[in-house]
Amino acid sequence: MPIATINPTTGETVKMFDPLSEADIDSAIERAHNRFQSYRHTSFTDRARWANATADLLEKEADQTAAMMTLEMGKTLASAKAEALKCANGFRYYAEHAATMLADEPADNVAVEASNAYSRYQPLGVVLAVMPWNFPLWQAVRFAAPALMAGNVGLLKHASNVPQSALYLADVIARGGFPDGCFQTLLIPSGDVERVLRDPRVAAATLTGSEPAGRAVAAVAGDEVKHTVLELGGSDPFIVMPSADLRAAVDTAVIARIQNAGQSCIAAKRFIVHADVYDAFVEMFVAQMQNLRVGDPTDPTTDVGPLATEQGRLDVEKLVADAAADGAVIRCGGKRLDRPGWFYAPTVITDITRDMPIFAEEVFGPVASVYRAADIDEAIRLANDTSFGLGSSAWTRDEAEQRRFVDEISAGQVFINGMTVSYPELPFGGIKRSGYGRELTAHGIREFCNIKGVWIA
Repeated sequence: MPIATINPTTGETVKMFDPLSEADIDSAIERAHNRFQSYRHTSFTDRARWANATADLLEKEADQTAAMMTLEMGKTLASAKAEALKCANGFRYYAEHAATMLADEPADNVAVEASNAYSRYQPLGVVLAVMPWNFPLWQAVRFAAPALMAGNVGLLKHASNVPQSALYLADVIARGGFPDGCFQTLLIPSGDVERVLRDPRVAAATLTGSEPAGRAVAAVAGDEVKHTVLELGGSDPFIVMPSADLRAAVDTAVIARIQNAGQSCIAAKRFIVHADVYDAFVEMFVAQMQNLRVGDPTDPTTDVGPLATEQGRLDVEKLVADAAADGAVIRCGGKRLDRPGWFYAPTVITDITRDMPIFAEEVFGPVASVYRAADIDEAIRLANDTSFGLGSSAWTRDEAEQRRFVDEISAGQVFINGMTVSYPELPFGGIKRSGYGRELTAHGIREFCNIKGVWIA
C-alpha cells in the first residue's frame, strides 16, 4: 500500500508521501536512543507540563484536526472532533496521575529482612508503536501519553493511509514542549517494521491491528526477547435479555454497530438476543438501521460515512455475499452504494450458521449479525464461541444475570446496559486472539516499565 492520503468519500488520491530511506530510519532510531538517555531523568512535573500543553493544542486545533481525519479515513466530522478532544483528555489524565501510578511501592521490610525494600517503576527506552487507521489519533495517544509520562520515547509507524494524522501527532507533541526526539513518526511501509524492531536500540513494541500483523510483530519480538502489547480486534457480543429496556438496547445497538462506519475493534458486531424479545428487537433494529443517513462525512446530517479503504469494502462485501449464498437472511442493506467512494449500506443479517465465515471473522464495517438465544446459558455460549475476546455488552435488569455475564463472558471488558467504550480510567485490552497486555489506567503506563525490586540491608 502506498503511503498516501486517499479520500474515501471520493476515491481520489490527495497527497503521496515518500517513505523514509534506510539512512533516515537509522537516524531517527539514533535520535530517539540518544534522547532517552536524558529524557528518562526528567521530572514528572516537566513531563506533565508538556503533556498539558499538548492537550491545550489538541483542543485549540480540534476543528482543523477533525477535518484532516475525515479527509484521510472518512469518519464523520463530529466523531473526528470528539476523537481529538478525547486525545487531549488522555494527555491530561496521565499528566495528573502518572507520578502516583509510578511511585515507589513499599514492601514488607520485616518479611524480606531489609531496612528498606520497595518496587520502583523505570522506563524501558525506545518503544515502537505500530498503529491502525480507524482512530488515527486516539489509538496512538493511548500509547503516547502514558509512554511519554513514564519517561519512554516513541517511534510511531502509523497505517499508510493516514500519514497526515501521523505527522500531525508528532508535530503537536513537539509543539507541546516535549524535547526533540521524544516522539517521532516513521513514514515507512510494513516491510520495514521488522528492521526497526530488531534494532538493539529499540526496547519494546506495541501494536493495534489485525491478527496477522500481531503475529508477525510478536514473532520478531519473541525472537529478540522484547516486550510487546498487542490489541488485535474483536467480534464483540451485544446480549439482550427479556428484562432489558428494549428501546434503550436497540438505540444503543445501532450506535454501537455503526460508530466509525462499523470500523472499531470494540464496536458491537454479534447481537445475541433472547428468544422472548428476538422478533421485537429485530423489527426495531432493522427499522433504525434502514433509516440511517449514509453520505458525505463532512455533512453534519450524515450518520454513516464511507469505509476507509477500497479493500475494506471488498472484505465486507465478500463476507456478506458468502453468508447470503449459504442461506443467511439479509434483513436490510447488504450492498455497496452506487456512488463514488467506498460506501456500504448499513446491514442486518440473521440466520447465520457456524459453518459460515461471517460467524467466526470480524466484520469491519456497518454489518450487524443477529443470533437467537433460547436462554442465558445459550447466550453466554454464543458470546464465548469466538476466537476473539476484546469487549462485550449485556443488557439486563436482573442482578443475578448481570453477575453471570460479568463472571462468565470471556473478554477484556464487560459493559452492562451500555456500549463498550474506552476510558483512560478503565483498562483496555483483550484475551484469546484479541491480544495481550493492557492500555490505559495504571496498567497501561506500567506495561513499558521495568518493575525493579530494591532491597537495602
